[in-house]
Amino acid sequence: MSGIGDAFEKVKKAAAENSEKVAEGIGKAAELAKEKTGGKHDDKIDKAGGAATEYLRKQAAKNRDENGGKDA
Repeated sequence: MSGIGDAFEKVKKAAAENSEKVAEGIGKAAELAKEKTGGKHDDKIDKAGGAATEYLRKQAAKNRDENGGKDA
């Protein structure tokens, strides 16, 4: 893998290693989006935020599994 693929893998690894901070950022972004849309799309924003957080948690667990149960 080279170029964009390597960069994407590095971003995924960094996100998995800092999952709590990233999850907090997702929550803040969702709240900001809700404010900006005036509550019109809260359900969709919540669904997307939940999906992003779940994906992040799965990646963090996968990262721990690959590192013998330790956070990288």
